[in-house]
Amino acid sequence: MAKQNTRVLGVVAWLTGILVSLAVGFGMIDGVLNIRWIPGTVTMVVGWIVVITTLISAVLVIIKQ
Repeated sequence: MAKQNTRVLGVVAWLTGILVSLAVGFGMIDGVLNIRWIPGTVTMVVGWIVVITTLISAVLVIIKQ
């Protein structure tokens, strides 16, 4: 029973991490989240990097299982 609870919590934590990463990435792309000393274009590029790497990691985890 404890092993099953641990697995469920792991999935919930993983899903939360994916959603937060996507929210931050898309916020950076849309210009809602700015970094004070970094120009907007760089922030947008970094946002795309966050979104792409998050999606790749999610796909890799799903394929692995």
